[in-house]
Amino acid sequence: MKSSKKEFIAEAEELIEESQRLILEVQDTLSTGLNPDTINALFRSMHTLKGVSGLFGLQGITNLSHSLETLMDDVRLGKIEVDERVVNFLFKNVDILKGIVDKLSQTDEEPDSSGFVRDIEVFRDSLKGGAVLPAGGAVIDEAIMKVLSEYEEHRLKANVKGGKGIYLAKAVFPLETFDTSLAELTGLIKAKGELISTLPTSTNIPDGSIGFNLMFGSPGSLEDMKKDIPFDMETLVGPQGATQLSPQSQLQAQPETHLKSTTTTVRVDIEKLDRILNTIGELSLAKEAMRRIGTELGETYGHTSLVYDIHKITQTLERRLAELQDQVLEIRMVPIGQIFSRLAQIVRRYSREIGKQIDLVMYGEDTELDKYLAEEIIDPLMHLVRNSIDHGIEMPEVRRMKGKKESGTVVLKAYQKGNHVVIELRDDGGGIDIEKVRKKAIEKGLVHEDAELSEAETIDFIFTPGFSTKDVVSQVSGRGVGMDVVKEKLAALGGFAEVETKRGAGTTFMLTLPITLAIIKALIVRVGEERFAVPLTSMSETLIVEHKDIQTIEWKEVYYLRGEMLPMIRVNKFFGLPNQDTDRSFAVVVGFGERKVGLLVDELFGQHEIVIKSLGDYLKKLRGFAGAAEIGKHEVILVLDIESLIDESIIKQKGTAYV
Repeated sequence: MKSSKKEFIAEAEELIEESQRLILEVQDTLSTGLNPDTINALFRSMHTLKGVSGLFGLQGITNLSHSLETLMDDVRLGKIEVDERVVNFLFKNVDILKGIVDKLSQTDEEPDSSGFVRDIEVFRDSLKGGAVLPAGGAVIDEAIMKVLSEYEEHRLKANVKGGKGIYLAKAVFPLETFDTSLAELTGLIKAKGELISTLPTSTNIPDGSIGFNLMFGSPGSLEDMKKDIPFDMETLVGPQGATQLSPQSQLQAQPETHLKSTTTTVRVDIEKLDRILNTIGELSLAKEAMRRIGTELGETYGHTSLVYDIHKITQTLERRLAELQDQVLEIRMVPIGQIFSRLAQIVRRYSREIGKQIDLVMYGEDTELDKYLAEEIIDPLMHLVRNSIDHGIEMPEVRRMKGKKESGTVVLKAYQKGNHVVIELRDDGGGIDIEKVRKKAIEKGLVHEDAELSEAETIDFIFTPGFSTKDVVSQVSGRGVGMDVVKEKLAALGGFAEVETKRGAGTTFMLTLPITLAIIKALIVRVGEERFAVPLTSMSETLIVEHKDIQTIEWKEVYYLRGEMLPMIRVNKFFGLPNQDTDRSFAVVVGFGERKVGLLVDELFGQHEIVIKSLGDYLKKLRGFAGAAEIGKHEVILVLDIESLIDESIIKQKGTAYV
């Protein structure tokens, strides 16, 4: 079964199970009065099922759930009165829906549901018109009735029919705190009865305040209401004796159905998986401690049977931990197609808003990424998509003049590259105007006018906060926010962005991300007296560098590595640590492509598996560190943020002003 089909069946079964629970609630409250929240929730379940099935192209389920949604809409608006016959009919049709979903899990063909849809229409027509609820002779201000929605008017009449009083609470709140104050008042009202409508008002409201009229129904008297609701109140309709409900009809026999779920899918909160991974991290520390103890015992007592047993148990624990880690990480992985489908909605929406024709092409939707990373990357991708639509792709008439097809093309592509996932966003628009970017950077004081910058360094300015080359601000872009969000979010996730552009031909953004942030391998290095962790996902190699071979070109320290210039960063100098007077250092080569640098450190200690922990709100703005990790004998070390180190180095080397 395809993953997308599994995903739909799991979602559909969850909605059907929720619907069955809600229908049971309706049945339980037939004699005491229906809860409108239950009716609304059942309506929303059918509405959601209709939307999900439509997204997967399952027209039969879409039509059937739409018919049930329409039936529930009539119920919630008071056009159909709920009795045992309606409850049984709902149970029967939800069972039919479940049967269709079950068959869909066994075959690719969707069963015909047209007959069931006709049955619902006939049943609905037979009930309409018999549930008009009288207003009980109550006189309510016509101005109030005019602003009520059809549903609110129905709930008003239902409360009157139930013998409840209708009250109007008048409240005035300061603008600064009205949201929390209104929520508190709503809670007080719901504890007494049913909130029918919340109506903003501007009559006799002082400056800096906002007023609301809250209409609600309650069986209590006005005096009882005023004891707990400290606001001006008036009675619109006094409480009366409740109207007796019609006798229940004979319970019809329910069709026999099976309760077993088709899928074995379980939805798990990502925070629970995080806690499991934290436990695995702690067990990894215990494993390393066992390995160390076994080594020390071997050195002290030789290869005795006890030492051999400890060594064997350590190896078994290591294998099982690795399996457990891989399995938990696999649970966290989701196809990136889920993110792409959301971006498709953004493309359709914004292209209509600005009058451009956009064709969206997607590749690699099955590429898997950690669930946390997938959710965190959606906002940066949204900013890039909006930027491509607004800045990149020209208006249809301009494209026609350039000999291009009128509709622009946006390509989303994802693929795995080693321990990373690369997401490409390509458009066939006008490309980035390098000279315009340079002029804007000089104008904002980001770079000296006589500075010599490469094309890649110039393009990098578009990621600066507040930077925009657009002269007119639109709803889509132009305020200089968005691209800096892309840069910051990628850096926080241990990823980076590269840009390729050709004037008149289009632009490609390439986002490189680690597959997961949960448990990573890191190289432990020493700089002076301090030890740091360098994530292996950002490393390409290590080497020994003689200091005499390091050259200075235009105030930049470089090292010739296989015929190419490799910029060098002295980590001790970067963090202000004491310098160790030696003739050679170890260089850890990190980064990719043109953003590759060598980190000069004093010693390498080998690799460890680490769980990166946040530095907390107090230290989160500390540049150069991605977090902290625990190794060895519960030693806490800092994890280097490679992307920010490279960024800081580039800023210092190219003679730009700090922003």
